[in-house]
Amino acid sequence: MGDLEVTVPRIEADIDIDGAADEPAWADAAILTGFSQYDPVDGSPAADSTEVRVVYDDYAIYFAVKAFEPNGRVVATLADRDRIDGNDHVQIILDTFNDRRRALVFSSNALGIQSDGTLADGADTDLSPDFIYESHGRLTPDGYEIEMRVPFKSIRYQQSEAQVWGIQVVRKVMHSGYTQTWTAAERSAPSFLGQSGTLVGLTGLRRGLVLDVNPVMTARADGAPQASPATGWDYDAESPEFGGTLRWGVTPNASLSATVNPDFSQVEADVGQVIYDPRSAVSFPEKRPFFLEASENFEVPNSLIYTRRLVQPEGAAKLSGKMGEFNVGLLSAIDGPPDLGEGDDSPLFNLVRLRRDVGPQSNVGVVYTDWIQGSDYNRVMGLDTRLLLGERWVFNGQVASSFSRFGGEGSSWKPLFDFSLSQSGRDRGMNLVVEGRHPEFVTRSGFVPRTGIAHANFSPRWSWYPENSLFESISFTPQLDGTWVWDRFLDGTFPDDIKVNSSTNLRLRGGWGLTLYHWSESFSYPDYLYTNYFIERRDEAGEPTDTVPYVGTDRLTNLGLMVAVNTPQWNRFSGRVQVIGGQDDNFDEWSSAWILYTTIEANWNPTDQIRMNGRFLEQRVHRKTDGSLVRLRTIPRVKLEYQVSRPIFLRFVGQYDGLKVDALRDDSRTGDPILIRTPDGFRPAVASERGGFRMDWLFSYQPNPGTVFFAGYGSSLDGDELWRPNELTRTSDGFFLKVSYLLRM
Repeated sequence: MGDLEVTVPRIEADIDIDGAADEPAWADAAILTGFSQYDPVDGSPAADSTEVRVVYDDYAIYFAVKAFEPNGRVVATLADRDRIDGNDHVQIILDTFNDRRRALVFSSNALGIQSDGTLADGADTDLSPDFIYESHGRLTPDGYEIEMRVPFKSIRYQQSEAQVWGIQVVRKVMHSGYTQTWTAAERSAPSFLGQSGTLVGLTGLRRGLVLDVNPVMTARADGAPQASPATGWDYDAESPEFGGTLRWGVTPNASLSATVNPDFSQVEADVGQVIYDPRSAVSFPEKRPFFLEASENFEVPNSLIYTRRLVQPEGAAKLSGKMGEFNVGLLSAIDGPPDLGEGDDSPLFNLVRLRRDVGPQSNVGVVYTDWIQGSDYNRVMGLDTRLLLGERWVFNGQVASSFSRFGGEGSSWKPLFDFSLSQSGRDRGMNLVVEGRHPEFVTRSGFVPRTGIAHANFSPRWSWYPENSLFESISFTPQLDGTWVWDRFLDGTFPDDIKVNSSTNLRLRGGWGLTLYHWSESFSYPDYLYTNYFIERRDEAGEPTDTVPYVGTDRLTNLGLMVAVNTPQWNRFSGRVQVIGGQDDNFDEWSSAWILYTTIEANWNPTDQIRMNGRFLEQRVHRKTDGSLVRLRTIPRVKLEYQVSRPIFLRFVGQYDGLKVDALRDDSRTGDPILIRTPDGFRPAVASERGGFRMDWLFSYQPNPGTVFFAGYGSSLDGDELWRPNELTRTSDGFFLKVSYLLRM
């Protein structure tokens, strides 16, 4: 490998981004070669040769990639944007502030299909943000070639005449499952970006006026059954809604944005999720472009900023960027009218996130969120830090508190804390976590899945890298885990939930992956889940004699195994199977049960333009006492896409969701029926079934981020049985249209 500090030459001649890299300007380019293996095993020269050339002019930086592939076939499909994970591709990672903490990612497969996002040290790439850049690729007899042009207008960088940028180049090779990097990066190092090279010699960069105007029009017509006659169907065609976003690049390192009536961009249903523990809520990703832009400036541990809390925002404004040593994110928004019963005032959100770099790969941050609705409010303040201690140790810490008033009653100083210490190493490592959230900690601007608990986890790790073996890497991670109800934690008592688990991950040659997870657990009775549970006592003849409060078994023990198998990414197919089985909690009745959770996922590309994804989830819970079924949840989902050309595709998504629950009983003690207390009295917890199918059709034309034409149709069908698709009845449907155009000044 050559010098990791690379001087980039300035060019005057034009470069045509066509994938050929045959212009004379490329002859003087800086050249990046000598790639190394990174995953699954680092520390050796790459099995495949890669050459990257770099030049720049006044307005953009250019990259030309030659990826040689003598060992296998290149996987290249005409994929949609950000959907090239199953393709051979190259990532250009630019740390434009050279802080070794956050970077921009520009990727392309062998056909020039783009995938982009941001990368924060210690996290996976966030593909949500979209940037405007050019890329083109082509297959060659030796492999493939790619050309890229990244305009300075599309990115943020230091406000100085001379620039020094961090750079890393990552190549993903599908036939082997290998990941290769330009610099010899260690997987066990606490910082990936800290092992990047640098680009120097960048001077006189020009962006011109950075002003993006993005008007949006949406229209929809929602259908529902007629009240009379019952066989009819009505459509409520709403008037088109208009909105838009304005973005001004105030300086090279900061931008100011505003939006009115931002579109939700919900062009398909969220992927169905199976809930493994009803004590914890689940979240869904943000999809609205305004909130995705510069989202890295609003990242906070424990998701204390979660913009999907804004359900139907009427308007918002934000300032984001890097100012001196501070990363800044300021956002104010007003949400639409709340649902009935939640007051008449529209909620107002004010979110502030500041983060300052301290030393190499360390930082400190502060967050403040303010939610106001009429006289009610919820405010959260917090401090957090990431400290690199030596070469292998990292400390992460966060403390926060909420201050709230709802219905005239206030609460203050309700804390949250989260501390972790990790050691990284090639052969061994460890992670220690201690965290807790007060029962009355509330965040109306964030997402915390569960409050009122404290939690501790210790996880050492050992890794092996056999030579001349079927296995390329083996890692073993035992875990000692405890969860307390908040008050018991403060009292210093024994944990409510105790887990002694272990995970074994095996990477096999050829791209196969195998994970084995064992759990041995003991859970204490969570009485707050069963406040409205009662028991209907019966005599020997089965006649009701009394109604008494439900009191569950004090502690349940669990034992089980999870096995997951990942296939290689073959030329046309990849798949994954996960099976979880053993003794676990039956939360419906708080008793021990036999569980079997199955997930099967398959990706098939029969041609370069057709993509099919199938996913099947099933959750089975059977009583341990007699083997009878308590709960069955089934969610099959299929997605079919046809990529007509780079900007145009057609999509169909179909998802079935079936649920069957048996009549509940006091299975762990008396066997008597369970009653549920309601405002109208007690009702039996009788058996229930339902089934539903959701389908979404979409035509998409998206020549670049911000300029789109979407036309779609969605329909929901429901039934009263778990699996009777032929008896489903349409309950709602709708047509929608979205048109937007990005005007870049």
